[in-house]
Amino acid sequence: MMKRILYVVVALTFVSCAELQQVVNQLPQDISTIGNLDIAGGLRQALDLGIDKQVSKLTAKDGFFKNELVKIALPKELKKVDQGLRDIGLSKLADEGLKVLNRAAEDAVKEATPIFVSAVKGITFDDAKNILLGNDDAATQYLSARTNAALYEKFHPVIENSFNKVGADEIWAKLINKYNAIPFTNKVNTDLTDYVTKKALDGVYTMIAVEEKEIRTKVSSRTTDLLRQVFAIQD
Repeated sequence: MMKRILYVVVALTFVSCAELQQVVNQLPQDISTIGNLDIAGGLRQALDLGIDKQVSKLTAKDGFFKNELVKIALPKELKKVDQGLRDIGLSKLADEGLKVLNRAAEDAVKEATPIFVSAVKGITFDDAKNILLGNDDAATQYLSARTNAALYEKFHPVIENSFNKVGADEIWAKLINKYNAIPFTNKVNTDLTDYVTKKALDGVYTMIAVEEKEIRTKVSSRTTDLLRQVFAIQD
């Protein structure tokens, strides 16, 4: 009797192993079979696509101004300037002041796109597997944390040049002078180049994150073999 039971158990074991192997064969690529370098390469491709497909949208006219995800609003200290000018009938000038801040960002991102491409190529993913299995914007956040300070230094003069190119510096000098001339107001003097540089960088990272999420959540957005292989792991 015991021998018969043993035969049944052995038979079930073989059937179970065979079925288990069949299930395993149908699973997506296991993370243990893909090296850290391959995963890092897939993450870089995702970030590159973010620049190519999403950041490029920022360089078009109204790329910042009509995109609510990244539109640059006035800094807190200039909101009183905006309101003060509207109160004395200069709403059109106030509107133009907001628009040229966004125009400067659009122009600067166009000029600085190679800086972002270079940053992605040079980034080293210390723990690519954990980033791959992280949040929908984990790779973008990693890029931001490791490149923001360096990109600011490179991007700031580009923004400064764009301010001059689109006439933002002239318009804002006029705006602030008019505001400062209003009786009983506190004088305003703010560094708009610094502010727009930071907001433009935020906009770039935001749009890269949009594409990263697309790749993570939509198989159809994985347009290369490496992207398909790597991101199948986190499905």
